[in-house]
Amino acid sequence: MAEHPVQTAEEIAEQKAARSAAYRQSQTFRNLVVALLASLVVVAVIFFAVPRGTPAPRPRIDVSEVAQRVAESYQRDVIVPEIPDSWGVNVAEVTAGAPSVWQVVYTPDETSFLDLAQAFDGDETWAAQQLGGAAPTGSATIDGIGWAVYEIADPDAHGNVSYALGTQAGSDHVLLYGSASPETTAELAEMVADQVRALQEEAE
Repeated sequence: MAEHPVQTAEEIAEQKAARSAAYRQSQTFRNLVVALLASLVVVAVIFFAVPRGTPAPRPRIDVSEVAQRVAESYQRDVIVPEIPDSWGVNVAEVTAGAPSVWQVVYTPDETSFLDLAQAFDGDETWAAQQLGGAAPTGSATIDGIGWAVYEIADPDAHGNVSYALGTQAGSDHVLLYGSASPETTAELAEMVADQVRALQEEAE
C-alpha cells in the first residue's frame, strides 16, 4: 500500500483557510445574486403597479360662469361669444391691472389659438402694447363693426401672434389676436359683434 504523506499542522491550517475563503466567496456571490433578483422584483412591482393609459381630459371651462363672476365683481358687461362646439377654451380669467382685462383663449383647431381680450377702460394704446408696439396695417368692417387690422410681420417676436383685430367698445377696447387665420379671427369678430355694438350704444 502506498503511504499518504503526512501533512503538517501548517498545511492543514492553510487548506482550512482556503476552503473557508472559497466558501465565503461563494456565499457573497450568492447573496449578490439574491439581492439583484430582489431588486428586479421590486422594480417590476412598481412598474406594473403604476397606472398606465391616457390621462383623463381636463374639464371644459364654463366661460359663461366665469364671466358672470367677473361681471359682478367689476360691475360691467363682459363679452361672451357663442362659439362652435369644435372650439376649445384654454383660459377664461380676468387680469387685474391698469387696465384690468377680461381674457378668453380659444383653440379653433389643434395648431392655432385666438385670444379675446376686453380691456376695461382701455384704448388703442393698450392694444398696441399687447401686440408688442405693432401699429394697425389696415381696417375692416365686420357685421357693421369697424375694426383696426394688425398684420404681424414677425410672429416669433410677438408671442406667435400673426394677426389681430381691435375696436373700441364704449369705454372698453376689444382685441382679437393670435395665430389663427384672418378668416377665423373674422368669424370671432362676427360672434362678438352684437355685444360690441351694445357696448358702443351704451356709451353714446
